[in-house]
Amino acid sequence: MQFTIQREALLKPLQLVAGVVERRQTLPVLSNVLLVVDGNTLSMTGTDLEVELVGRINLEESAEAGEVTVPARKLMDICKSLPDDATLTFKVEENKAIIKAGRSRFTLATLPANDFPNVEDGPGAMSFSISQAKLRRLIERTSFAMAQQDVRYYLNGLLLEINKGQLRAVATDGHRMAMCTVDAEIDYQERYQLIVPRKGILELSRLLGEADNSVNIVLGTHHIRATTGDFTFTSKLVDGKFPDYERVLPRGGDKIVLADRQMLRDAFSRTSILSNEKYRGIRLMLQAGQLKIQANNPEQEEAEEEVMVDYNGSALEIGFNVSYLLDVMNVLGHEQAKLILSDANSSALVQEAESEESLYVVMPMRL
Repeated sequence: MQFTIQREALLKPLQLVAGVVERRQTLPVLSNVLLVVDGNTLSMTGTDLEVELVGRINLEESAEAGEVTVPARKLMDICKSLPDDATLTFKVEENKAIIKAGRSRFTLATLPANDFPNVEDGPGAMSFSISQAKLRRLIERTSFAMAQQDVRYYLNGLLLEINKGQLRAVATDGHRMAMCTVDAEIDYQERYQLIVPRKGILELSRLLGEADNSVNIVLGTHHIRATTGDFTFTSKLVDGKFPDYERVLPRGGDKIVLADRQMLRDAFSRTSILSNEKYRGIRLMLQAGQLKIQANNPEQEEAEEEVMVDYNGSALEIGFNVSYLLDVMNVLGHEQAKLILSDANSSALVQEAESEESLYVVMPMRL
């Protein structure tokens, strides 16, 4: 096996593929990346048995077919350390990989390609195409609310739901919830739900570009597969039932507040400096035309902000975790944010003033 490639052409796909590979592995081969040369194509595969990513690169010079696995991190560090315009020659001799670039020469240990595990590919139940920018927006708007290492394992991921041609993403950690819905022109009228694990979602979002190029999605019973021009991403699904998120959406809130998103975000950000480092609680005091935001901490330090808002209802005092509010303000796309509240013990519904594409629910906090 032998091929020659420019450093630039190899580095970006290698970084994405190596991102899937865990540093500490029980199986030595899982720390490796699988390299396969077939005709004029070099494919690279990384996996942790849950998520698999395959990157493909067209080789400009003729190559010798073959397959081998080499340590992912070391290969990536070697590539990073070489000059930008370097040309690498990769060759396998006597179970060693020899990499030459200019006056540099590296010899890496290899493991046989046959030892490399393949994420099983079951039959697809349904498939559709969607623009990469749309899917990326769906993930960016919701993934921050996924749980981390929660015993309710089905919360450590993102719910994808297909219903009446729309694609919806929902994430919750039990304290807040994020939901985003886009028109995807999927020819499937019934409700279809699956949960993609947290790591799978984070890796998938790194792959997607801003452009309108499409990504092809295949959904199986136990897997989701996404294919873009140069990459194929496969992830196992979380086997569990996601909570009924529609029951969580607050209904009938009568206190509607409109405010400049940037102004609110800055006020929350400044107030948070003196909030309790552990609980991050802030107090919102709402009255006609004005929102007062207060925070204090065990050292008896205080911060207070006043923000002009569009509000005509009765006065209300309510507490929130400021980090949750900031997360929402950071992902809203429009200039104006809309907060719908009912009383001090009910969750707030936050959305963009002109659009209902994204909805956010934040539980209140007792201060």
